[in-house]
Amino acid sequence: MHSNGRTKIQTLLLILALVLNPYLVLAQDINLPDMGSPADAVLSKTDEAQIGRSIMQQIRASGTIIDDPQINEYINEIGHRVAAHANESERTFTFFVIDEPSINAFALPGGYIGIHTGLIEATRSEDELAGVLAHEIAHVTQRHLARAIDASQKQSILSTAIMLGAVIAGAAGAGSDVIQGAMAVAQGTQAQQQINFTRDNEYEADRIGINALANAGFDPSGMASFFEVMSGNNTIGSMRVPEFLKTHPVTSSRIAEARNRARFFNTVNTNDTINYGISRARLIVSNQKSPENAVKFYTQKEYRYLTDEERYGLASAYQMAGQLDEAEQIFTALLSANKGVIAYHIGLAEVLFLLDLKEQSKDIYAQAIKLFPRNISLVIHYANTLINLNEAKLAHEILLDLLNNVPPTPEQVRLIAKAAIESNNPAEANYYMAEYRFMVGDLVGGVTFLKRALNIPDLHEIQRIRFEARIDFVREFMTEEQLQQSRRNRS
Repeated sequence: MHSNGRTKIQTLLLILALVLNPYLVLAQDINLPDMGSPADAVLSKTDEAQIGRSIMQQIRASGTIIDDPQINEYINEIGHRVAAHANESERTFTFFVIDEPSINAFALPGGYIGIHTGLIEATRSEDELAGVLAHEIAHVTQRHLARAIDASQKQSILSTAIMLGAVIAGAAGAGSDVIQGAMAVAQGTQAQQQINFTRDNEYEADRIGINALANAGFDPSGMASFFEVMSGNNTIGSMRVPEFLKTHPVTSSRIAEARNRARFFNTVNTNDTINYGISRARLIVSNQKSPENAVKFYTQKEYRYLTDEERYGLASAYQMAGQLDEAEQIFTALLSANKGVIAYHIGLAEVLFLLDLKEQSKDIYAQAIKLFPRNISLVIHYANTLINLNEAKLAHEILLDLLNNVPPTPEQVRLIAKAAIESNNPAEANYYMAEYRFMVGDLVGGVTFLKRALNIPDLHEIQRIRFEARIDFVREFMTEEQLQQSRRNRS
């Protein structure tokens, strides 16, 4: 978990970037219109997407995004299921999880939805988690950011920028004292009311979100149910108000309206998917203070009374504590009972590898790949195992097949770069590392890797053409300072 000091520094950097020089954040994309110009007060969808990508670069650079392929795949599966029933089908959404114990969620321009690990753990059902995602999705589809900027066009652009920076940084897990300082700077304007989603915006996001929630097959009362959880945590005796309530104020009337709106839909009896329980178990285990605490968390009940998801959590805790035989027994039993759960295949294969039963581990993965081809989490875990078995060429092949068919994350691109270099393919390894640097906003670093690729002996002509074309394309978006720095960086 990142420290408070580190978080405060990240917050200040983000606020300074937004206030003192917006192009420090946006330079990686096509130049945007002057946000202070009355003619450009309302953002286009293209502008929103560019701003969202730029902010995501800052968040990725902070190192706070969870890099767990199973959790990432699950949150995107649920998010896209709800988003498919939102009232703006052409919008592209990206869902990600922030390693932060506070209970919060936030929407960025361009369809980026962030969920704190603390919020996932705080939910009592998959319907509640889907309800939070539905609410954030509605903030995006209803274009509340653009509408807020339009409403505040007569306010000081400096105050608006400070407030926007504070809200985004706060949503990403910043310390409350830093955020309050930024708020104080902006006092005397109405920027806070415009950038913090207004009460009308919150009610609208509830209304639109509940429709999407119900149409996606979830219990439409899931949103109100989670609001009640948050409201219960905001009692007089509470030591700290949940972050979710600071950015999404919940009142009794709002809960009642959400409940009433849910009644317009047919009653549905939903059951949590096993992947919901597994994702929560992975977070619970990883967030314990020690492996022993993780084991203790799941051994408070007799084993026979544990659900399958809890048994998975116990097996994961045993694995983390080095009690591999115990972990192997549980994973074997779970997989024998239900071969349709990908996490059981991965869990058993990982433990077998740690037990030095490497061929058996590889066989488990190979069989699972046949059952679940191009499953993201499965391929990522399998590729890591193959690299450790000195079979990087096969790892490169399965990763290339996957990433040619699904949009990759930066960490997945870095993994295929590792597979390429260990399979003696330095040209492609440098190319992948260039793409990784571009994805995290480092244009100069990315061009440097492409130049290294061009200097490799016996480079194929088709590779040379591809690398040079990529350099020419990226240079179109670089500042003069970046171009000069790139010229100085000779491989």
